[in-house]
Amino acid sequence: MSQQLYDFGMVGLGVMGRNFLLNVADNGFSVAGLDTNKEQAKALEEEADGKPAKGTTDMKEFVACLKKPRKIMLLVPAGKIVDKVIEGLLKFVEEGDLIIDGGNSFFEDTDRRLAYLRKQKVQFLGVGVSGGAKGARLGPSIMPGGSKKAYKIVKPILEAVSAKVNGEPCVAYMGKGSAGNYVKMVHNGIEYAMMQLLAEAYDILKKVGGLNNKEIQQAFEDYNKGRLQSFLVEITASIFKQKDDIGKGMLIDKILDKAKQKGTGKWTSQNAMDFGIPVPTIDAAVTMRGISSLKSERLAAAKILKVRVGKPKVDKNKLVKEVGDALFFAFITAYSQGMALLADASKEKGFGLDLEATARIWRGGCIIRAALLEDIRKAYSTDANLPNLMVDKTFAKHLKGNHNALRSIIKKSIDAGIPTLAFSTSLAYFDAYRDGRLPLNLTQAQRDHFGSHTYERVDKNGIFHTEWE
Repeated sequence: MSQQLYDFGMVGLGVMGRNFLLNVADNGFSVAGLDTNKEQAKALEEEADGKPAKGTTDMKEFVACLKKPRKIMLLVPAGKIVDKVIEGLLKFVEEGDLIIDGGNSFFEDTDRRLAYLRKQKVQFLGVGVSGGAKGARLGPSIMPGGSKKAYKIVKPILEAVSAKVNGEPCVAYMGKGSAGNYVKMVHNGIEYAMMQLLAEAYDILKKVGGLNNKEIQQAFEDYNKGRLQSFLVEITASIFKQKDDIGKGMLIDKILDKAKQKGTGKWTSQNAMDFGIPVPTIDAAVTMRGISSLKSERLAAAKILKVRVGKPKVDKNKLVKEVGDALFFAFITAYSQGMALLADASKEKGFGLDLEATARIWRGGCIIRAALLEDIRKAYSTDANLPNLMVDKTFAKHLKGNHNALRSIIKKSIDAGIPTLAFSTSLAYFDAYRDGRLPLNLTQAQRDHFGSHTYERVDKNGIFHTEWE
C-alpha cells in the first residue's frame, strides 16, 4: 500500500498548534503534525478522534507525508526558533512548497524571511492568528500576508477553519510582504489599549464609586448587552464571578497587579513613532504595564509620596453609566489610532491594505472583536480613504455625544488620585485632532531659536529663519 499523504502540516503541537490542526481536521482535511515532544505528537492522533491525522517527531517523515505543494504552518515562539525550524525544513521541502509562520513574529523578521525563502524558491506567508487557544480550535481571525499566489494555495483551508460572521469567513488576504504580521501587531496594540481602558474603568468603579465585585460584575455584564458588546468586556464580566479556588473570596482580589507583555504592544508604539503617527492610548497602555512591573518601588513610593486627596461623592448608577459612555468613546479612539497607523503603514510599506476587509475579519474570532467593528467596516466601505475614523459621520456623532462623560470621570479620578492614563490620552487625542490651532507654533519658534531649524508661517509661503534677540 502507498503511504497516505496529508493535506496540511503543522510544526509545533502545543495547545495553539494542536487546536488549530484539529480545527483543520474537523473541516474535512487530513493533517500531520510535528513536535519534538512525543507526547504532543501522540495527543494529536488521540484527539483527532478517528479523523485522518498523523503525529511525528521526525522532520523528514513529516515533510514526506504531505501532499505537494506542501502546506506547512509553524506555530512556535517568535524569534530564533522560527528561523531554526525553517532551516530544518529547507533540507526536505521542494521548490513551490509553502511555509506559513502563524506566530507573533515581528514584521521586519517576516520581510527578511520572505526575501531569504524567495531565493530558495520556497513560498512563504506571514500570517497573524488571533483568538487564543479556544479560537484556534473553534475558529480564529486569520490575517495572511505575502504573495497572492501563495495565499491561494492555502485559502480554502484558512477560510474553512476561520471564525464566521453572517456566513462570511474571518480571513482575507491582507497584502504584500509582511502585511499579515503588521496587521496582527496593530491588532494587539489596540488590544492593549482596550484592556488598559477596562482596567481603569474597574479602578474608577471600585475606588470612586465604591462598587463591590458583584456590582462591578453586573456593570460589565450590562455594558456587554449594549453598544460595548465585545469579547474583552464579556470576559471582564466573567472574571468578577470567579471564586478563589485555593483560598477565600474572589480570585480577582488575589491576583498580583503586575501585567506582563510579550512585545507586540511595544512594537506598535515604536513603529508608530517611526512613522510619526500618534497612537497615545496604545502608548499609555504599554506605559502602564511598565509602571505596574515596578511593584516594590510603588509600594515604597506609596509611603513616601502619600498625599491627601478628595473622595468625590457620587451616585453609583450615574457613575456606572458615565463610565460606560466613557469606555465607548475611548474604544472608538483606540480603534481610530490603530486604523490610522495601518493606513499610513500601508502607504509606507506598499502593503496595499484594505481597511474594510481588516475590520470585517476582526468582527469574529479575534480578541478585539466587538459590535463596533461592523460600523468600522461600514465606514471604510463608504470611504476607503477615510483619513481618520473619528471624522466618519457615525463615529463623529458618537464622540460628540459621549465626550462629556469621559471628561466627568477623568475629573473625578483626578480628585481621587486615581491614574487614568489611557482615558486621559483618549480625550487628549480627540481634543488635539479637532483643534485647528495647536500651541506647537511655540515649539517651532523654540527650535529655530536654539538650533536654526526654521519654521513656516500662516500668512506667507516658504521656509523662514529669524535671528532671535
